[in-house]
Amino acid sequence: MDTEVLDLPLSRTANERLHAMIPGGAHTYAKGDDQYPENLAPVISHGSGAHVWDVDGNRYIEYGSGLRSVSLGHAHPRVIEAVRRELGRGSNFVRPSIVEVEAAERFLATVPTAEMVKFAKNGSDATSAAVRLARAATGRSRVALCSDHPFFSVDDWFIGTTPMSAGIPSTTTDLIASFPYGDLAATEEMLARYPDEIACLILEPATHTEPPQGYLAGLRELADRRGCVLIFDEMITGFRWSEAGAQGLYGVVPDLSTFGKALGNGFAVSALAGRRDLMERGGLRDSTSDRVFLLSTTHGAETHSLAAAMAVQTTYVEEGITARLHSLGERLAAGVRDAAEAMGVGDHVVVRGRASNLVFATLDENLQPSQQYRTLFLRRLLAGGVLAPSFVVSSALDDEDIDRTVDVVAQACAVYRKALDAADPTPWLAGRAVKPVFRRLA
Repeated sequence: MDTEVLDLPLSRTANERLHAMIPGGAHTYAKGDDQYPENLAPVISHGSGAHVWDVDGNRYIEYGSGLRSVSLGHAHPRVIEAVRRELGRGSNFVRPSIVEVEAAERFLATVPTAEMVKFAKNGSDATSAAVRLARAATGRSRVALCSDHPFFSVDDWFIGTTPMSAGIPSTTTDLIASFPYGDLAATEEMLARYPDEIACLILEPATHTEPPQGYLAGLRELADRRGCVLIFDEMITGFRWSEAGAQGLYGVVPDLSTFGKALGNGFAVSALAGRRDLMERGGLRDSTSDRVFLLSTTHGAETHSLAAAMAVQTTYVEEGITARLHSLGERLAAGVRDAAEAMGVGDHVVVRGRASNLVFATLDENLQPSQQYRTLFLRRLLAGGVLAPSFVVSSALDDEDIDRTVDVVAQACAVYRKALDAADPTPWLAGRAVKPVFRRLA
């Protein structure tokens, strides 16, 4: 039976206040309290490095910070100093700032496979702009997205394909096709089904699985042969795979790519980058094609966010952050796997993904994904002071944090084993199970 003593009265009250004023009680569905065990959704007071404190005064080792965006840790000194310097100089003007020039130069030097870049505030705007650009360039309307990747945009063209499609006309989703990751033959079959209709192929170049040998190069060749624009969504892979993203690591250059998350270490900045001839369709120098309303956002070039992005890129390059993320992730993955194996749940608590971007799966007695067992696992982690919707590391973690996390995981796995032996995790849940983000009804 569950014997945890973690109590979050102030967080519960804060969650009630959030729901009274904010639909969903959070500004990102993945941060909703439905993603956490009942009455155990901490509301954060502040963070420093790899740790956060809730309003009840509890301290946690945090993973997946800011939905993978805070890869250097909270309040990183180099980033904060760069932001402070710009805040005193004004943040938004009636004309471009010189910071926009410097940020673009820095980005294109970091991601040399791109020829032009335009900044925005969130990933959805960048991916939707890429899709719009591809449609304009090809004169085609249908978009093909990778069905194995969970999220591309809050805009209708993607959300209409999920169970939360209320409010989106079918005429929008009728223009969406899909293809499975890693299967070139299935992708070619899809393209043949819609001859000369597909404007673009959009996918994450890698996720919790590495791309099969030759897959990305084969996709590049297929897009060229079929006249499609190839778009890499590098929101997650950018910086975590290499400073230049997955395209820099695997050596396959997309026509367009989108970056965000780690780019700003928590500050709001994203980027659309790619081939000059495509990007210029949203500019002022291509007088032969109809203009594309590419990205035009009031706050897209706020100087303090661009300063944060430049500081992040400098830190990654000068301090070898990508290598550190992989080293920390490898240590954590090995520890979690050993702990799970030692407690007899090695087949049930499964760590997956690239070392810099680890996720975990919680499987039931039949080795099927289970929200109930995920709830049990999360409860035990929280009780041990580990806030971990994933095991995505930040470079602010140290060996002591990793060792402490592994100890807590071992304790959680001991309870997990008891629940498996009982073939019923319910007594250890103390409330409803956590829920998937994409579902039709609340």
